[in-house]
Amino acid sequence: MWNLDVDWWELLLRGTVVYAALLVMVRLSGKRTVGQFTPFDLLVVMLLSEAVSDSLRGGDESITGGLIVAAMLIALNRAVAWSVAHSRRAEHWVDGTPVLIGRDGQFFDAVLRREHLSHGDVEQSLREADCTLAELGSAYLESDGSISIQKKA
Repeated sequence: MWNLDVDWWELLLRGTVVYAALLVMVRLSGKRTVGQFTPFDLLVVMLLSEAVSDSLRGGDESITGGLIVAAMLIALNRAVAWSVAHSRRAEHWVDGTPVLIGRDGQFFDAVLRREHLSHGDVEQSLREADCTLAELGSAYLESDGSISIQKKA
């Protein structure tokens, strides 16, 4: 129960590799994955956790091994949060930047497709902002996956 089946440093290495790989995959999957979860997105996150669970522990089923990996993941998360808070480059890479998706009463279809946004998503954002398409000044897909709407002046 408490004895490790693999070396402690291997657990740290596995945790670091899996964390870094998932960070890259989630970042490359787009803003909407991180922002507003649909039931499909939640399912993908749950399956990701299941898919990498064995990779994290390398067959070690001890409590100690699980605690080492959990501590490593928390430490890595804090390190990434610290680097984002202290480095513009890290912030840009990890969090991304807002994307202009519409201006002056129209949305840019090519940008919506590239960012995997449906017209239903932008129409919902217009309703939430109590804004008609004719009143649209600009619309941005924010780094967190939300859509902000600014009315014309």
